[in-house]
Amino acid sequence: MTVITSGLDTWDPAAPTAGPLGDLAEAMRTLDADLFTAIGLIARAPRLLVATDYDGTIAPIVDRPTHAYPLPISLVSMRALAALPETEVAVISGRSLRDLAAMSRLPREVTLVGSHGSETDIDAVDALSAEERRALAGLQRAVAELSAELPDLHVETKPTGSAVHLRGLSDDSRAVAQAALGRIAREAGVNLVRGKEVADLSVVTTSKGDALRELRARLDSGAVLYIGDDISDELALATLGVGDLGIKVAPAGAPGGEAPGGDLGSGAPDAGIGTDAAGGHLGAGTGLGAGGGADTHARFTIPDPETVALILTSIFELRRAWLFGKNAVPIERHTMLANGQSTALVDPAGRICWMPHPLPHSASMFSEILGSDAAGYYSVGLASGAKPLTQRYQEHSTLVETRWAGLTARDYLAPVPEDSQDTVLVRALTGDAEAEIRFAPRPDFGAYPTRLERVGDGVRVLGTAEPIMLHARGVEFEIVTENGSDTAVARVRPSEFEKQKVVLVLVCGGYFGDTDYLLDGGEEFVRRRAAGYWRNWVNSLDLPQLKREEVTRSAITLRALCHEPTGGVLAAATSSLPEGIGGIRNWDYRYCWLRDGSMTVRTLIDLGSTAEAEGFLGWLSGILADAAGPEQLHPLYAVDGSALTTEAVLEHLPGYAGSRPVRVGNAAEHQVQLDVFGPVTELLRDLTFTLEDLSEDNWRLTCEMVTAVERRWHEADHGIWEARREPKHNVYTKVMCWVTVDRAIAIAEHFGRTMPGAWRQLRETIADDVITHGWNERVGAYTVAYGEDDLDAACLFMGLSGLLAPDDPRFAATVDAIERDLRVGPTVFRYHYDDGLPGLEGGFHICTTWLIEAFILVGRLDDARDLFRRLDDLMGPTGLFPEEYDPASETHLGNHPQAYSHLGYIRVARMLDDLTGVPDPASGHTDLDDVEDTHRA
Repeated sequence: MTVITSGLDTWDPAAPTAGPLGDLAEAMRTLDADLFTAIGLIARAPRLLVATDYDGTIAPIVDRPTHAYPLPISLVSMRALAALPETEVAVISGRSLRDLAAMSRLPREVTLVGSHGSETDIDAVDALSAEERRALAGLQRAVAELSAELPDLHVETKPTGSAVHLRGLSDDSRAVAQAALGRIAREAGVNLVRGKEVADLSVVTTSKGDALRELRARLDSGAVLYIGDDISDELALATLGVGDLGIKVAPAGAPGGEAPGGDLGSGAPDAGIGTDAAGGHLGAGTGLGAGGGADTHARFTIPDPETVALILTSIFELRRAWLFGKNAVPIERHTMLANGQSTALVDPAGRICWMPHPLPHSASMFSEILGSDAAGYYSVGLASGAKPLTQRYQEHSTLVETRWAGLTARDYLAPVPEDSQDTVLVRALTGDAEAEIRFAPRPDFGAYPTRLERVGDGVRVLGTAEPIMLHARGVEFEIVTENGSDTAVARVRPSEFEKQKVVLVLVCGGYFGDTDYLLDGGEEFVRRRAAGYWRNWVNSLDLPQLKREEVTRSAITLRALCHEPTGGVLAAATSSLPEGIGGIRNWDYRYCWLRDGSMTVRTLIDLGSTAEAEGFLGWLSGILADAAGPEQLHPLYAVDGSALTTEAVLEHLPGYAGSRPVRVGNAAEHQVQLDVFGPVTELLRDLTFTLEDLSEDNWRLTCEMVTAVERRWHEADHGIWEARREPKHNVYTKVMCWVTVDRAIAIAEHFGRTMPGAWRQLRETIADDVITHGWNERVGAYTVAYGEDDLDAACLFMGLSGLLAPDDPRFAATVDAIERDLRVGPTVFRYHYDDGLPGLEGGFHICTTWLIEAFILVGRLDDARDLFRRLDDLMGPTGLFPEEYDPASETHLGNHPQAYSHLGYIRVARMLDDLTGVPDPASGHTDLDDVEDTHRA
């Protein structure tokens, strides 16, 4: 396998761990929207040929042809594309093959075709007939005479002819050369191909169209992308049909691709456009990147080789994501099991593919989701291998039901005593079809071989620090070896068992309280108790009518991420699910961020549940008791309050869809994030107002948050997005410092407390600072940090927080700028600036909800409703959201399920529900799908 190394990147396609070659966000901003869509479609072709011209396409046109070298990024992209599976790359040029190979420096994996298709190998001259050799000799004599007459003429000698370059000639010399070239072609009986400032004379009659047809047939390519800039490229473009993509490099002011002053006349075989291939050309359009019209067979035109480079890097990124991600189970199709203490993921095929134990941030026993079944899985399914028909949650619970033809599996995490850290996973099989069970535990992320032994009514895992046992009464397991570790395999027919049911109980830890009861017929009662735990809680909520079922599922998901034994709240249930397929932005989110946790439990307060907020604040008080001062709080902690392990890489895991490195731990623990005090204080306000009670502990916590802001608000920090770069004066951070003081003042005033400092003055000082210094006159919006031009979705909080009034023109301008620069289709990106890390990411669902909320505040209700509909369409089939969505590859990304995504969804659903019947000033609409109350199958 080729490993590509350049000054820009190092990439091994067998192990795509390095950053990307280009910036898809830049491509989406720069290229015509239809062109970018077409690129995305061609990138998913099962077998793809990417072919380009050389001069004016991957290499800029220069005065001296011997100095025409390709753009480095185009070289890197073509090498990388050639190394991808099911992908071929070619350069078809009028240059001689020898010169093309020397100038391009492309590897053997890239097919080079010279002399307009007449040279496909270095020994092309040996294939000439005697007649062609005589014609070649006459041609060379005539060209030599012309060259002697015009010393400034540059002649490129080729094995089958000559190329005469006219660039740099005076008008008189150009006229002499043009007349001579036509005469030589007639008298010598050779083929003349005219192009930009060059005329190719050859004794072999061929064209780039013939070359492309031959390549396509030989390489068995299903789809072709061809990029060229010259008249001679038109015959190649004319061969393209439906499903192919043709692009023409046509500088501004040079219609049809002609360089100014470069028309050498017409009448030669390649001088005109020629006739359409079967299926015709692919259409035309307007604007940068849109179709070139009747003077080209290309569907799109672009201005320069730099844009070619952008297209090639985009093709590579999109195709790599598609190739390496197409066989991975889509992230959003994974469903979470939970019991308020433990979590696990089950995929649509009924495989448990993720289950940390004993704590959420502990090593996982089943880690197949991170790229390999060697990392552990636990599957049930039909012995025939047939796929499931459906998978769904049992109503208002975290119990999952997967159905096959003749078989049903019901999976759940059973309740355990409050003082236990054990995990009990129950799988109940019913039906009359033969089922296969495969139990492949791999503790510690599969880092070491696992040994199993049959014991009594099940299988025990050997060599672990605590007991791990799969209880399965009446099931006869066979121990087999897979990837050097043991796997227990059994085939059963549930209809042959007592109660017509097979009960599988996996116990991790010492808890065996209900195991015999479960196995002896009590499984249905335990299942009802597990479901009742969730349903009783849901029945206590105040839910909107709009998207009621979806909001309910989001609320259950948020509560499932609350760790009841400690009060901590997870940001997500998983680690290292990628923010870009094949990239390195793979983080461990199984921790409690003060910001995320506060926002999660505050959302549950809005729905009528306060216990989670009280538990979280109790947890935070315990953290503060051990801190040197409130201003020294870390951004995140483990849910049990312990210090995070050092961020480490699990080298043995290939990663989801080949996305490495796989990380555990999170280095953001050591960052300075001064915004965290704001969400905590907002939580304190909402909880105390809801309970109409301000305890001494909560008042002390409120004062500590303000104290932290007093001491540090003026400092630079790393910000909400944890950019791995130098601290800056981030606008969002300053806003949250203002929020801290503002909400604390509201608490003091509501409960008649005396403020222990000049809080009102501090609030005004911070407000004046961020309103003044955060505004960027050049951009016409609030930007990421003081003095910087880059936009950041978090700057919407200038208005969302109440710091600016909704009708403040600066807030409206910021909303417009963020929509224009950061929104792509149904999603909103955090930012496009350099955050100190290579790689791409998708749009963040929470940023999308912020823009929806901003639309509501500024009165753009129709836009808010439309964007909410599009967000809702991205929800997974069982109602879960991961962190991100990539609109280019239409791929869901990031850790799953993500608290941010669900809390944002709930918030805007409630806001839109409150607006039912309120007309949009712009449209007059008064409903949102007549207040939908839909159920997802």
